[in-house]
Amino acid sequence: MNEGASVIVVGGGVTGLSTGFWLAEAGVDVLVLDRGVLGREASGRNGGGCAHHPSPLFCEEQRLWPMMDEILGYPTEFVPNQISITTAPDRLALLQRAVENAERQGFTAERLDAPTIREMVPLTGDNVHGGYHFNYGGKANPHRTVQAYAWAIADRGGRVRQNLGATGFRTEGDRIVGVETEAGVLGCDHLLIAAGPQTGRLAAMLDVTVPLLHARAEIIVTEPLPLMRHLGVDGNGLYGRQTLRGNLAYGGGPHEWIETEAQPGGGRPTSPVTASIARRLVELFPGASHARIIRSWAGVVENTPDGRPVLDRPGPWTNLTVGTMSGVGFGLSPASGRALSQLILQGACDFADLSSLRLSRFDRLEPDWAALQGWLPQVAEA
Repeated sequence: MNEGASVIVVGGGVTGLSTGFWLAEAGVDVLVLDRGVLGREASGRNGGGCAHHPSPLFCEEQRLWPMMDEILGYPTEFVPNQISITTAPDRLALLQRAVENAERQGFTAERLDAPTIREMVPLTGDNVHGGYHFNYGGKANPHRTVQAYAWAIADRGGRVRQNLGATGFRTEGDRIVGVETEAGVLGCDHLLIAAGPQTGRLAAMLDVTVPLLHARAEIIVTEPLPLMRHLGVDGNGLYGRQTLRGNLAYGGGPHEWIETEAQPGGGRPTSPVTASIARRLVELFPGASHARIIRSWAGVVENTPDGRPVLDRPGPWTNLTVGTMSGVGFGLSPASGRALSQLILQGACDFADLSSLRLSRFDRLEPDWAALQGWLPQVAEA
């Protein structure tokens, strides 16, 4: 029990690492545990997007990202602003709704016609219909960001332990007093479960129900191409970025629903999804149709029934916090980590209304909610 910490964070993805950073920044004795290697799951394998206008954390997300390199002391390769384009007229109305929602929160965007887009994004072709240049959001390097959080925690006296997962918990009355691991029991004064797809399974050990379904999300990476003026361009159902080396790193549905995050191949790319991403990337960027795909990634992401995160302190425990981001963890991580650290230390967040993210919203959830939404894993043929 003496090897524990005041706060133990179970889960070393960006949400857990960001929370660990903000706690360490506040002088809290914090220990972040991860069952594997940092960034090996979806936190290090995503499109790097940093704009989530439907979230109550959006304004704080936008305030923090431009400062994160300075705050952490390490590069995240954050590039501000982004362009979203469409090749179909009906999709422009969806972009317009997103712009209007962001404008209500004080952010601006410019509508772009097809010739302007082709000038700003030279890899696009004659099939471009229109789009927007967002004066907010941006893209960052997921691998760099994960490492930046981990190093920043260590610089402030916190600890991160890889390849050490939680196997159970010790409780006394209405408190959690320890985390069981293969290396022994680690004592704690407060526990945060922010373990991505594992969150539901771990919370269930404490009789807390967090409804989640798991999906395989994939990214393909091309060989380097000449750098465009704007590195963050989304469209055609794809999200991603051009890296500073010139690679196109893009992903986007259809996600594959899987039974459990621990199933064999859960985090491995599959050719049908990879082929779909590649086809749509060529449609988005005809000028890149000659580029070879040099690698692909897959990460397993958790999804709540309504697609929104859970940031809460569920009862009956007095020292438990749960954070699960439902597939939008990377971009929101600066703000979600700060919010979770305040939930842990103060019991409430002082910069955003988190009432819509409470776990109690699922109290009357249908038992067959996944089937009702068609989120069913494909059954392999014998």
